[in-house]
Amino acid sequence: METKTGYIKTKESKTLLMSFVILISVIAVVGVIGYFILAQDELMLQGEVECNEIRVSGKVPGRILELKVQEGDAVTQDQLLVLIDSPEVTAKGVQAMAAKNAALAVSKKAENGARTETIEAAKEQYERAKAAAEYATKSYNRTKNLFDKGVIAAQKFDEVEAQYKAALALEKAALSQYNMAKNGAQKEDKDAAQAQVARAQGAIMEINAYKDETALYAPIAGEIAEIFPKVGELVGTGSPIMSIVDLNDVWITFNVREDLLGTIKMGDILTATIPALGNKEIKLKVNHIKALGSYATWKATKLTSEYDTKTFEVKTVPVDKVKGLRPGMSAIVNYNSLKQATKTSK
Repeated sequence: METKTGYIKTKESKTLLMSFVILISVIAVVGVIGYFILAQDELMLQGEVECNEIRVSGKVPGRILELKVQEGDAVTQDQLLVLIDSPEVTAKGVQAMAAKNAALAVSKKAENGARTETIEAAKEQYERAKAAAEYATKSYNRTKNLFDKGVIAAQKFDEVEAQYKAALALEKAALSQYNMAKNGAQKEDKDAAQAQVARAQGAIMEINAYKDETALYAPIAGEIAEIFPKVGELVGTGSPIMSIVDLNDVWITFNVREDLLGTIKMGDILTATIPALGNKEIKLKVNHIKALGSYATWKATKLTSEYDTKTFEVKTVPVDKVKGLRPGMSAIVNYNSLKQATKTSK
């Protein structure tokens, strides 16, 4: 009887112990689950690497004649990139040169005056008119004396007087023609001819400027990121032909909600990892913060306890040059670590 009673007590003790173990296990499981549920999730800020990019385009329409580079090529400043064939520019150049030659001929004629033969002919006409005027003057004087004495009739005197005046007019006209031939064109004519030359020269300078645009050179040193047209394709005025990226002018942009912006200030140094570089850690300095437009505003859905949250663009630059950093790569910043560092600094 005593043996049976001891057996019962031992069984009860085992049951009690097992119940206690189960209770402890349940409490532990609940605690672990509660920890993971209540624990704050890690908040990661993701940014993107960007760099200075310049698009190369020309001022004249034409057809791509030759591409001197390919995508991915490293180029130096003022390196020849592309040749454009523009027959219209060539034709206008021929027209401008012809107009210049014509203007020069007119200007030269105005400066040199009449030919020697023309001057000699005008001089002979003047000498002939002068001799005729001298003879008419003598005849007039003799006839006038006779008329005054009443020897000849008035009709005869009037005829001689008319011839005398006509001879003087012819002499004067011949002298004017001779002087004009000898002196050349007037100052106004010479100025007009010079203006035509200057206008033609300006047209040629304009055409030369357009010709320069048929050969495009690299405005900066960098890398050819993209080439848009193919050889033989037509391009219009100002159409982008290729883009060059400057890998020495790199920055990383983060878009941060304003409720997370309190821990980020101008001049702060952030630690970011670059997944594309094997999670390499780099130091970034905040150098620009600005609010984005309304398109980037998070709208509240409740009437209370929520508000519209703007998004801010945070621009950072690497403290040290990072080898292999390229546009489009992601940069990750642990916001929780950043927040903890801010609390520690305070």
